[in-house]
Amino acid sequence: MPYLFAAFSVVWIVIFLYALSISRRQRELSREVEALRRMTEERTKAQSS
Repeated sequence: MPYLFAAFSVVWIVIFLYALSISRRQRELSREVEALRRMTEERTKAQSS
């Protein structure tokens, strides 16, 4: 029975770490998209002037 608990714990830890990793990547991508959006807006404004 202790092996079952250990395996269950390891699986949950792996799932938690994976979710943390995905969350971190998603935040980085959101920042990148926002920076690209700003750059695009600045270029659009510069070209229309």
